[in-house]
Amino acid sequence: MFSPAALQILLALAHEELHGYGIMQAVFAQSDGQIKIGSGTLYDNLKRFMDQGLVCDLQSTAEEGKRLYRLTSAGNAALSDEIARLERVVKDARQRVPGLRPTRTI
Repeated sequence: MFSPAALQILLALAHEELHGYGIMQAVFAQSDGQIKIGSGTLYDNLKRFMDQGLVCDLQSTAEEGKRLYRLTSAGNAALSDEIARLERVVKDARQRVPGLRPTRTI
């Protein structure tokens, strides 16, 4: 189970290799401005993901001096498992509360 910020970071990296600021921008964009992560949250999550083997880092060109991050195959599997878990949660919620509909679109 991932926090909303952690899930969004993994989703951002599922699309492409990104540097830290690019991840923050992607999270903001893919959440329609609902989630804005700071650098502390980002790098704490990235460190944990790297320790778990879910994300690896790549050194970008020396001129840029930016580190790129990439989802590993284990990270892709963990993300797929989390999406399946969330789908089950939503399915169960819809069964338990008939007529449940969002009050706003995100």
